[in-house]
Amino acid sequence: MPSQMREAITRLNEEFGCRIFVISLGDKKRVFDGGKVGTWAATLDELARERNVVIIVSAGNRGPRAGSRVEQGVTEYPDYLLEANNRLLEPAGAMNVITVGSIAQGDGLDADMAGDVRVRPITRANEPSPFSRVGPGLGGGTKPDLVDVGGTLIFDPVVARLRGGEDRPSAGVLTLNHNYLNRLFTAGSGTSYSAPRVGFSAGQILARFPGASANLVRALLINSAEVPQQASERLQILGSEAVRSVCGHGLIDLERAGFSDDARVTLYTEDELPLDHFAVYRIPIPEVFQEGNTERTIRVTLAYDPPVRHTRNDYAGVGMSFRLVRGCEPNFIFEHYRKRAEVEGPFPEMENRFNCKLEPGPKVREKSSVQRASITFKRGIEQYGDSYYLVVRCESGWATHVDRQPFAVVVELLQKAEVRLYERLRQRVRA
Repeated sequence: MPSQMREAITRLNEEFGCRIFVISLGDKKRVFDGGKVGTWAATLDELARERNVVIIVSAGNRGPRAGSRVEQGVTEYPDYLLEANNRLLEPAGAMNVITVGSIAQGDGLDADMAGDVRVRPITRANEPSPFSRVGPGLGGGTKPDLVDVGGTLIFDPVVARLRGGEDRPSAGVLTLNHNYLNRLFTAGSGTSYSAPRVGFSAGQILARFPGASANLVRALLINSAEVPQQASERLQILGSEAVRSVCGHGLIDLERAGFSDDARVTLYTEDELPLDHFAVYRIPIPEVFQEGNTERTIRVTLAYDPPVRHTRNDYAGVGMSFRLVRGCEPNFIFEHYRKRAEVEGPFPEMENRFNCKLEPGPKVREKSSVQRASITFKRGIEQYGDSYYLVVRCESGWATHVDRQPFAVVVELLQKAEVRLYERLRQRVRA
């Protein structure tokens, strides 16, 4: 399969210019256990970097198996989602691809079943699908990256089994039928249906930004995502890491990914860094964003595509990270982060209050090739000035054949108030 995948993606990219690939396949014999990824995943990671393409992979499916009776698919939900055997299927653990899990579009009941008390739904709208496989990814990184609608299951006691969209269309996602001469449309349930929906979103981003790199597409999509409140509430009983393992960064908001609005501004850049170097980007903070007690959020998303080698324990050959600094002059920031000769003495210390406490912290986010974190303010921040600085660092690993690492960064400023943030920021940028 890896060689076939390499041949197919390379040919489609070279001959037809295809830049988005959706792979709704998985090896049921290879359940990712958090250790090394397989050759299939490594091949996809290599192709994503070599060809500058967006590869989207379904997380995989598994029928609920928490108990010996079929109805326990209802009674044991959502506990069985975190079972060891419900981890991602190869190649969904790949690092440079977008892995997609599934959420339900509703309870799956049609008009005929809605009044039948014997038929039992498992989910409500925007809750995790009962078949969706989960992370975390390599080294504890965030996987799946995203979720989208992929259907649900219902328990039908008449036939004593769980039924999906294949035989109860209301439980599934409407799609085209491969046997179109007999029937044009059909329905189904599975992450194989949620992955193409993310592919559509990626296509919309490329249509708006035709020259965007794969890194920028990933960064914009993941920056826009939010975990549905219904999913968070349902998974709350399973612990603090359950939401990240089941839903990743959440469900894409396509308008948020492609546009700014009056009270929300998205800035982005594409760049590359030599190994063991860093870059500092100035983020203008308008006065209206600094003042008052309204809730304001800065969200940062970094995407890069490191070289990989599946035979190594340290799978990625290059590492990247970021920090958000406030209240400091650029010269001080450069002095703090640059490498120093021994004769120069120690670097100047930076007070904690100047280093924005982004969540999740670096130990969690730096395990992934798409890193997202944010900070929310509920009080005035005038004392830190009208410029914040994003420090992006590139650290060498085993990949000595690489001298530069491409990446993309997205920074979003969001204010929950009726303010003209976009106009104020545009004036600052043009000045």
